[in-house]
Amino acid sequence: MLNKTWNGVNQSIVHSMSSSYLQSVEGLVKNIKVNRSNGLDSDNLDLKFCTSSNCNVTVFDVGMNMNKTTGIMKTICIKNLMDKLKNNYRGTQMKPTSSVVSVTLTANNDSTVGIELNFPKENQSYEKPFCVFWNTTLQDWSDKGCTLKTRDGNHTVCQCDHLTAFSVLMAKGAISNDFLDIITSVGLGVSVCSLLIFLIVEFLVWSAVVKSNLSLFRHTALVNIAVFLLLANSCFLASSSPKDMSETWCLVSTVCKHLFFLAMFSWMLCMSVMLVHQLIFVFSPLRKRVFMFISSIVGYICPILIVGCSYVYCKYTEKPYYSPETCWLVYHALLDGSIHAFILPVGTVILTNVFSMVVVILTLVKSSVPDGKTDDKETIKSIIKVVVFLTPVFGVTWIFGFAMLILDDGLFQDICSYSFTILNSFQVI
Repeated sequence: MLNKTWNGVNQSIVHSMSSSYLQSVEGLVKNIKVNRSNGLDSDNLDLKFCTSSNCNVTVFDVGMNMNKTTGIMKTICIKNLMDKLKNNYRGTQMKPTSSVVSVTLTANNDSTVGIELNFPKENQSYEKPFCVFWNTTLQDWSDKGCTLKTRDGNHTVCQCDHLTAFSVLMAKGAISNDFLDIITSVGLGVSVCSLLIFLIVEFLVWSAVVKSNLSLFRHTALVNIAVFLLLANSCFLASSSPKDMSETWCLVSTVCKHLFFLAMFSWMLCMSVMLVHQLIFVFSPLRKRVFMFISSIVGYICPILIVGCSYVYCKYTEKPYYSPETCWLVYHALLDGSIHAFILPVGTVILTNVFSMVVVILTLVKSSVPDGKTDDKETIKSIIKVVVFLTPVFGVTWIFGFAMLILDDGLFQDICSYSFTILNSFQVI
């Protein structure tokens, strides 16, 4: 039963079934009468008994140590169940370990208990472990009474002051931060208002500002960037509480955010390439028909193809396209997960746009040195203006988001998290 994937069943039903299975196993183990048996060992279950005062047992490579005065300690380790339980912890989808360990104590009168569990580290790309237990009342993981004692590259040691089903959840880095959530919500709200004002102004002055092809190209790209960013931010705000959304709406929200953000970056690419072309080929300007045709393919068709292909691929391979706990794409490991259908195209656009920015700055520096005379102050001012304007327009601030995936948990990752949140939430202003 545990070796099967449980596909074709609604995710909420899978979570309920796996929780009921865990409770049933715990109840069965608790009622087992121990005579001379040393336990049970099968492919997915490893059961051990301990009657001594100093219990030190190992079940499926998970070490367990507990001191007691009387009673029988029963320890069972269950494999292939963790991925079926609800592994959302503090609003963040976590990477579960392969085992959950349940410990029960019978015929014991100790007023307090203390247990230490040593879990082998399995997910090397996930850096931050959390010691948790399964709360049968809430049907969710909790860390109450459990603390992380030590961790290294191979093991995670947890200490708990009660007995139940324990495990370790792994996160790529820091999990949900209330302060960052507030900054994000406020920033996105302000950005949505600013984008609406910008689009209204563009509509009112459109005929006056697009008198040349260059102006038409620039404002067409800016309007498309603003429209798709407005739609993406609105979807992000609408899905800020995934637990209150149905799976259907969560999927729709994920697809929309994936599509709108990709379309926004695609138009950023169109704008940067157009700008570089105008600087390099001064006497061979782009024709209106050519620009609109290529931009329509890059800005509209390509994002639709990427989103559609990634969704079909996930369906065909029976891999999750989105996480119901976050209403966003899934990250498992490097090059594993639907998030790479977003990261790879966006990363390509950002690298191209950084190159375009460098070309613009070099051209500006070169043109500011006529006849060997240099005005350093004016040159520096011009470069600063270019960087300040092009950095958000070209999406360069998203580099901090890529840094968050690469860096280990620590000061630098916190700096990148705050920088990414603040700069991208308020970038429209």
